[in-house]
Amino acid sequence: MMGDRNAYMLAGRRACHGYDWWWHSFVGINAKSGEPQPFFIEYFVINPALGNTTVVPGQLAANKAKGVRPSYAMIKAGLWGDGRKAQIHNLYPISDFSADRSRMDVRIGTNIATESHLSGSVSLRSEVASAHPELMSDPGEMSWDLKAEKVLSYSVGYGASRLFRTIDAFQMYWHVAGMLTRYEGRIACNGAEYRVERESSCGYQDKNWGSDYTNPWVWLNCNSFSRRGTGRKLERTSLVVGGARPVVFGRALPRRLLVAFYCEGDLHEFNFSKFWTASRQRFDCPVSADTVEWNIDAWNRRTRVEIHFSCPRATMLSVNYENPSGEKRHNALWNGGYASGSVRLSRRTASGWDEVGTFDGEYGGCEYGEHEE
Repeated sequence: MMGDRNAYMLAGRRACHGYDWWWHSFVGINAKSGEPQPFFIEYFVINPALGNTTVVPGQLAANKAKGVRPSYAMIKAGLWGDGRKAQIHNLYPISDFSADRSRMDVRIGTNIATESHLSGSVSLRSEVASAHPELMSDPGEMSWDLKAEKVLSYSVGYGASRLFRTIDAFQMYWHVAGMLTRYEGRIACNGAEYRVERESSCGYQDKNWGSDYTNPWVWLNCNSFSRRGTGRKLERTSLVVGGARPVVFGRALPRRLLVAFYCEGDLHEFNFSKFWTASRQRFDCPVSADTVEWNIDAWNRRTRVEIHFSCPRATMLSVNYENPSGEKRHNALWNGGYASGSVRLSRRTASGWDEVGTFDGEYGGCEYGEHEE
């Protein structure tokens, strides 16, 4: 079943050396100005079998000196934007964490995440953020109460199947339960109120789990598309890209992305693990002083997508994570919510490629980073 891939995954040795998280991103509307504002919320746990009633941050100097591995649950929430971006972390002891192994039902303190409901809050004062760099957090406050309806999903295939999870084949797993999710409710953030509306929320939910993070790290999602030439807004149209260097049984494979594009409900998939589709690809993600770009050309026996998105760096976060060994290796992991660009979809014919259409997207979620080995 696909549904169980959104459940809690850490057991056995993964619970001693692993992480699991549920990510949500969406767009709210400022209640006063009417301006759209992208947000994110993440429910996260690391090395739960090593903890109990005390938060153990791996970046604390004393813990780093002793080689103590991190163990805690975390609520990570915030917003993107020039002059207002923030990632706010609240850490909890493992005793305040629970999650269901058969479905998405996560509890961290009083914060709740299920398939259909999110509620919770984060708050960190400036002086606490400054005095405790091990929290890897900006100051700020945010609270939420949201309903969620998952409209489109994407399963990466057998790579995240029960068998491959049981034998712990991959270093990092991915499942996109809410490739297109409609959120509805309210957000309060740093003194401002926002409403989240189903049709304009551009919502997305996925999860990752494993023993370390991919390098490089590529993610792109967009749920607000219009057809070029007509400007018509498209229903049930969604893009997701993830990867980019799988590690299987400790061995790094060549750089590869998983690419899925729903065009008005029809799925076009470019998945290297489904070898019978003869999927091929080229991509690069240049980082300049002003922007991060995602340039991807993917094709199979039937269809092709040419993807070109970019995001202004001024609106992006250098997002912070430590791995289960207590190392913070990604120190330039650019993460944003203002990606915009285009997807050109073509079908193979006897004479080459015939364009189906070009689709312009905005308010995309995005991520790119690479660390030195």
